[in-house]
Amino acid sequence: MKIVRWYFRANLLLRILAGLILGAFAGWVFGPAIEWVSPFGDIFVRLLKMIVVPVVMFTIIVGAASVHPARLGRVGVKALGIYMITTAFAVALGLIFGNLFQPGKGMQLAAATGTGLKKAMKTPSLVDTLINIVPVNPFSAMANGNILPIIFCCLLFGIGVAYLKESGDERIRNSANTVFNFFDGGAEIMYLVVNWILEYAPIGVFALIAVVFAKQGVKALGPLGITTGAVYLAMLAHMVLVYGGGLALFNINPMKFFKKAREATVTAFVTRSSGGTLPVSMEVAEKEMGISKGVYSFCLPLGATINMDGTAIYQGVCAIFIGFAIGAPLTFSQQMTVIATAVLASIGTAGVPGAGAIMLMMVLNSVGLSVEPGTPVAMAYTMIFGIDAILDMGRTATNVTGDLVVTCIVAKTEQEMDLDLWRDQ
Repeated sequence: MKIVRWYFRANLLLRILAGLILGAFAGWVFGPAIEWVSPFGDIFVRLLKMIVVPVVMFTIIVGAASVHPARLGRVGVKALGIYMITTAFAVALGLIFGNLFQPGKGMQLAAATGTGLKKAMKTPSLVDTLINIVPVNPFSAMANGNILPIIFCCLLFGIGVAYLKESGDERIRNSANTVFNFFDGGAEIMYLVVNWILEYAPIGVFALIAVVFAKQGVKALGPLGITTGAVYLAMLAHMVLVYGGGLALFNINPMKFFKKAREATVTAFVTRSSGGTLPVSMEVAEKEMGISKGVYSFCLPLGATINMDGTAIYQGVCAIFIGFAIGAPLTFSQQMTVIATAVLASIGTAGVPGAGAIMLMMVLNSVGLSVEPGTPVAMAYTMIFGIDAILDMGRTATNVTGDLVVTCIVAKTEQEMDLDLWRDQ
């Protein structure tokens, strides 16, 4: 059938955006009569929930096992530490801009659906959250979808695999490599499954957005516009304050840096792929910034794997949006949990297709806002999913720029940078 062939051949992100626009139009025109499509949206939400735990498990273990702590040395420790710090600043900035703009405030999706929020509001204190990161039974955590304990357990497991891969005992080394190959294969399978689910995304987004607009009308467009503006302003602030400030702290001219990095930044914005931009980033690092291959060949691939500053900003703003949209603004304790979850999850999930949307579901679960079919949380989440392509361009550009910032700082401190390229010609 021509329609089916066209559907699978057309650009996925354009199809999702079309689903958002058509769903909004259908919901506005037909009103409550369109609610019969709701089950198609519920199926999409269930598919997304189905992949969260296996994606976390496989990708975090592979990500942690891919970088051996004993081989990191000074360069690796510096890069890893700075990447984690910038990610923490990023998600904090996202939360600050989310609280400043308060996207989603007044939508009252919970009242529109008649769904209570008592279950969603049962969240532990910050101290309890920190304690509960260590699971008593990791299998129980996986069964219940408790994200932070799963991440903690998988990080330890992955680090253990990384050490044993370098064991002097051939039997242990071979066993560790077998375990690593198993989880690496599992991660690749999950990437494929995620792609399959994303093929259904335009239909799911259409159904869920249609229901939202049937209940909310065109006034739902305003909060989405505010959310997009807040995300991009937070990214701009992150580049100026965190990246610019970090570069200046190490006597690297921020203006010259951004001028040299612009080719990689623009490529990332257009392609929406950190991995796809990696060759451009490496060329910029070597030819424009004078960074030695020994530094950029390690720091840039590491950043493409674990650095998610743009995605972290997205998590912060969107979590705030969903809290306001359902009439349950995030508490301080919940916002601290968002920071912890986003930083820890950044270790492995950067390589997952649709990583931002999957990470957002993890973040929401960690603060007690479970994305269940038919709930106001699911409706708000789907609104964000509909504009994900627009937000993805900015967050990828931020991620790639951050990779180059950290690589520059590490190279400067290790005296592995040609400073002649930074002097005025």
